[in-house]
Amino acid sequence: MREESTLATLADPEPAAPASGGRAHVVLPAFNEEASLPPLLRRLAEVARTERITVWVVDDGSADATAAVAEAGCAGLDVRVVRHAVNLGLGRAVLSGLRAALEEAGPDDSVVVMDADDTHDPVLIRALQAEIAGGADVAICSRFVPGGDDRTAPLGRRLLSRGAAKLFHRALDVDGVRDFTSGYRAYRVSLLRRASAHWGERLIEEQGFACMVELLLKLRHCRPVITEVPLALQYDRKRGPSKLKLRRTMAQYLKLLARDRLSPAPFRKL
Repeated sequence: MREESTLATLADPEPAAPASGGRAHVVLPAFNEEASLPPLLRRLAEVARTERITVWVVDDGSADATAAVAEAGCAGLDVRVVRHAVNLGLGRAVLSGLRAALEEAGPDDSVVVMDADDTHDPVLIRALQAEIAGGADVAICSRFVPGGDDRTAPLGRRLLSRGAAKLFHRALDVDGVRDFTSGYRAYRVSLLRRASAHWGERLIEEQGFACMVELLLKLRHCRPVITEVPLALQYDRKRGPSKLKLRRTMAQYLKLLARDRLSPAPFRKL
C-alpha cells in the first residue's frame, strides 16, 4: 500500500471568534466523491471560522477527480490529502486517516471521523468538541437519541442501522451507545494512541462499514466515557450512489459480533 500526504497551500484567515479546546482533526474517507467534496469543504470552512480544524481527506483509490478536488482545497481551510494507489476499503481508509492525524495531533486535540458524501453536518463538530472538552473520550453523532433523525435515508439502510443498533446494544456491554454504526464521531487523541499502541495495524481489520463498530468494540477495552449528540442525517444531500451493500454489511456485522465473542480481552489494562 502506497500513501502520500499533500498539504493544500491556502491562506488561513483569522477566525471570526477564538476557538475553544484543542484542534479537531477531521478524517474524511473518500471514494469517488468529487461531486460531494466541494460543498462539504465549504461548509467545513465555515466551521473553521470559529474552530481550529485540520481536514484529512483519504482518497481511497478513486477513479474520479476526488484527489484533485481535495488537493485544490478550500479557502480558509487546512486540507491534507492521504492517497491510496488502489481502493482498499473503508476500514483501511479510516485507519490511514487516523494514523496521519495522530502523527500531528497534540494531546488536547480530538480526531473526528465523518462521511465525505456531505450527509453529515459539519456544524456538529462544535457539539462533539464540547463533549470531549467536558470529559468524554468518544462522542457519537447519533440518529437514535432525542433530536436525532434518519428519515431522509432509504428504508433498507434505515432498517439495517436500527436492527444493528438493537443487536449490538443487547449483545454487548458498551455504556452510553445507542447508535453503534454511526460514521460521525469524535475521539480523544490520548484514547486512540493507547488503543493504537496495543493493536497497531490490527486496530481496524474490517474493510467495509463494519469497521466503525469494530473500532468502538476495541476502544471499549480502554473503558472510555462515551456520549452521544443528536444527528439529523442529511441523506438528501448525497450526490452519488450508495456504497453500502445491505446483505454484505449485515453479514459483516454478524461476523464481527461472533469474532468479538470468541476473541479474548486484552491481557493487560489498556
